[in-house]
Amino acid sequence: MIGNLACTFGRQTAAMAPRIIQMRRFLHGTHFRVSSSVEEALADGRPIVALESTIITHGMPYPQNLSMAREVEEIVRTNGSVPATVGILNGRIHIGLNDEELQFLAKSKNLVKVSRRDLPYVLSQGLSGGTTVSGTMIVAHKAGIPVFVTGGIGGVHREGEKTMDVSADLTELGRTAVAVVSAGIKSILDIGRTLEYLETQGVCVAAFGESREFPAFFSRQSGFQAPCQVQNEEEAAKLIASTLALGLGSGVLIAVPCPKEEAASGQVIEDAIQEALSNARSKGITGKELTPFTLQKVNELTSGKSLDSNIALIQNNAKVGSRIAVALSKIQTATGKGNLPRREKVTALRPVVIGGINVDFIAKARNTTIQAGGQTNAGQVSQSFGGVGRNLADCLSRLGKTPLFISALGKDEHSESILRYCHHMDMAGVVQLAGHSTATYCAVITGSGELSLGLGDMDIHQQITEQHVSKFKESLCLAPLVCIDGNVPIATIQYVCEIAREHQIAVCYEPTDENKASKPFLSDSWRALTYVSPNLRELRAINRTLGHPVPAELPSRLEDVVRTAMTLTRPLLTQLHCVVVTLGMHGVLLCGRRVEGSFSLCPGTRKQNAAGELCATHYPAIPISREEIVNVSGAGDSLMAGIIAGLLSGYDTDTCVRMGLLSACLSLRSYEPISQEISTVSVNLEQVKARSWPEAGDGKGLVAPETQVRAERARKAPQPSDGGEKAPEGSSVRCRPAARVQQKAGEAGVGARSHSKLLSKPQRESTKQKATSKQQSPQLQPPKSKSPGSSNHLEGHGKFNTDTYSCPRIQSKTCQKPSDCDGCLGLYTCKLPRGKCGLKAVSRKTGGFYQSIRST
Repeated sequence: MIGNLACTFGRQTAAMAPRIIQMRRFLHGTHFRVSSSVEEALADGRPIVALESTIITHGMPYPQNLSMAREVEEIVRTNGSVPATVGILNGRIHIGLNDEELQFLAKSKNLVKVSRRDLPYVLSQGLSGGTTVSGTMIVAHKAGIPVFVTGGIGGVHREGEKTMDVSADLTELGRTAVAVVSAGIKSILDIGRTLEYLETQGVCVAAFGESREFPAFFSRQSGFQAPCQVQNEEEAAKLIASTLALGLGSGVLIAVPCPKEEAASGQVIEDAIQEALSNARSKGITGKELTPFTLQKVNELTSGKSLDSNIALIQNNAKVGSRIAVALSKIQTATGKGNLPRREKVTALRPVVIGGINVDFIAKARNTTIQAGGQTNAGQVSQSFGGVGRNLADCLSRLGKTPLFISALGKDEHSESILRYCHHMDMAGVVQLAGHSTATYCAVITGSGELSLGLGDMDIHQQITEQHVSKFKESLCLAPLVCIDGNVPIATIQYVCEIAREHQIAVCYEPTDENKASKPFLSDSWRALTYVSPNLRELRAINRTLGHPVPAELPSRLEDVVRTAMTLTRPLLTQLHCVVVTLGMHGVLLCGRRVEGSFSLCPGTRKQNAAGELCATHYPAIPISREEIVNVSGAGDSLMAGIIAGLLSGYDTDTCVRMGLLSACLSLRSYEPISQEISTVSVNLEQVKARSWPEAGDGKGLVAPETQVRAERARKAPQPSDGGEKAPEGSSVRCRPAARVQQKAGEAGVGARSHSKLLSKPQRESTKQKATSKQQSPQLQPPKSKSPGSSNHLEGHGKFNTDTYSCPRIQSKTCQKPSDCDGCLGLYTCKLPRGKCGLKAVSRKTGGFYQSIRST
């Protein structure tokens, strides 16, 4: 007999292999979306607890339904399991909901109550709804989740022998191999007939605890005995394991009585139920009208206490169910060749974010200008949780790409608040250190939403050491993308870059601020980066560190901003795949290289990138009034997180950037750095397609097509410090800097081919009119020799201005040699008036040289 049973178990294990393959195909189909936390737990064989969503959509009013859902998920986590709330959003089954998706289900009206019969219709029509016990069991079974927690199951209604009103939950238990942990059945139903029906369906029913008394939801006694009894979580897990191993195809019902401390209030509610039923009988209410009438009457008789007791019961079930799942997982892990097939180990690929986490104190003035001098400015002060790394991880988690977050906290009053707030994130890489303070940051913001001043205590970030990060080396090596911010110590950045270089990992560096932007660029570490996302000030700081010329002041006009950004990104693109320049209210500029006619955010090989043609695309920001701007501190991080989420989803470049712009727009309107409105519902491919977007550049901005050959020749030549490129020896061609080529292509119409336009159509027309209205300067060949003895002719005139006769950019430092004039190719020019200089200067209009009038 034992031999036959062992043989049966062996055949069952072998038979599970096709089912595992089928399950994976099903979950990766169009109808399912599995959250990263659930997917990882499934791959690692960790315990998971499925949770229904009808109790959110139909069981409780808002906001009690939302707070209940959050609390239940937290209880599941606290007791060792991963929560997997099941719901349907826009015709897609979600296994594992983030907080925004929970809010959507909790707040929305007219959602569908989805049971087995409703699933095909709801999916085909693209509807949203909450899954019942029956619907959740089906989804959990297909996902390979054997434990499901709910409040109470449906049953046979009173007078069911006449009405045939029997819940689909009972038939589902008879044909779906999932263990359901509940508080039994409400006494408004016919408990005796329900137990009989479950017996007919072949369902194993067990009372949990020290008594075989079958619980009646609010009451510990129903007057009926359960067929079986399990004393604790371990016994329950063994019962479930045996059921699954036998392959019966039916489920298990674990009936958990309400806690003893709730028994008194439970009895009051039970008395109210009996009174309501008596009232219904006297009024002749039967059939489908009986249940809603009874529940309404009970709520009135108990003054709403039934809702509180309902929540307490669900929380108790969550605690017991999570512990059962943990015990079952241990059995599965230990039984490598026993009665349960072990899940195949598949490591889920997910991003890693390394960076700062801090408590933000945001002080926003009422006025658009802040008065200095010590006086008090009227305004509002609020607390939130920020840090560039945390913001990126937060936004990615809300967009369904939950990364492993690596950071450091103090062990103080702030750290626990942060961990509670970040419950939707994977904080497994965050270390809490006694004797250290959690980072704090105070931002002073003007009434228009602009950052005026920032103060921070960030010493804890120095504890994000190489030693700490190395504990997660396996996750780093397997990550599709690693994000690291400027709060991280230089040694740690170098360590991550070394790993990235060895394992060909894409790395995105977020500079954080102007002072920290240059950390990777102090050594050769930056050459291992794939993306960098600076603003204009940070980009200037990076170029200064690398020894490239930089402007003393930064422009404000869009045309000048874009032109300056393009010039400053060019040296970085010798190694990086893409530079994402955040331009604030002007939007974002993507700079990279085109390969085979198009630019993709997805990096190719270094060889492919080096051979590509330099290009840039400007994406205008989503229009938003100053009155709508609440907080700017997390907008840039939201932008990058949206772009990364799109990249990880395999979307095209335009979609990725626009997902970032949508995320940034939501965060600008939020008091929190990362808006809680950001979710897979508010930021997705459908939302991008549904919106009308401003015209963007076509991505050819840095080098015009006819100069590609010249640029390729010049790329191999050394670059002088003035920003131009010397022609190869023996060539009279002098290759033009990227920004100037774009200006020439757009304004002077060089060549017969169509050129790229970074600006919108009205802006391009305006620029073109301005250019053509100026008098063209005669073109001359470059001089063969430099004029001697004029090395300081710009001294005293090195500041930015726009009133020069040849170029809107002025030399920002004194000249060191005459070649700084005729070699600058339009980036700088002399501030001296006409007729005061005998050297050659550069005309931005034509790209050639002109003879300035000599001094008389």
